[in-house]
Amino acid sequence: MKTVEEIKAAIEVAVPGARAEIVPNGSPSAEHSLLLDAAHAFAVAKFLRDDAELKLDFLSNVTGVDWLDKETTEKVKVTHPVEKEVDGVKTIVDETVEETKKTVTPGYLEAVYHLYSMAKKHGPVILRIRTGNRSDKVELPSLTPIWRAAEFQEREVFDLFGIIFTGHPDLRRILMWDEFKDYPMRRDYVDPDDYEYEPTPHDEVLKRAQAHQAAAKTEAAQ
Repeated sequence: MKTVEEIKAAIEVAVPGARAEIVPNGSPSAEHSLLLDAAHAFAVAKFLRDDAELKLDFLSNVTGVDWLDKETTEKVKVTHPVEKEVDGVKTIVDETVEETKKTVTPGYLEAVYHLYSMAKKHGPVILRIRTGNRSDKVELPSLTPIWRAAEFQEREVFDLFGIIFTGHPDLRRILMWDEFKDYPMRRDYVDPDDYEYEPTPHDEVLKRAQAHQAAAKTEAAQ
């Protein structure tokens, strides 16, 4: 099978305008992945499936990843004009000080696809596609029309992470009920405390359920 570098080069030749970035994997498996731009992901997927040499005709699984906002800090030197008295005369001079600069990189959601070739007996080729953010830019193209095996798995990623797969033939919740709010696999998800079923014996869950029940009784009595 072609190396990940050769696949990247083949993609960029076959699909004009497509961008493929190699995401290295430092583990012993060294299964590096290809980060695709969402605008060309569908065309790239079609190329990977139909290319005579790659023939990636089998999608084994689709997973989701939630990347929170990332804050980084660095020390930078900044020059400010300050007023100083020199020999009894007030004057403005430049003074350089070291300050801490904070930078926040917006988070995003990611869909990861593992591809194999049943015809050529090789793989995996791993694809990544990222959303614009975690709030109002969470659309990605569905790859179900390319690999039918993506249908239920994209529904699961939608259900648990909130990625909206445009072009999916039947995008609806698959594990949670339709009225359920939020996405349980997001890293900032908070478990509810209004359990409608018998609390489990675990102390922490039991205490939270009891506190909620006590608050509900107090509110009802008012």
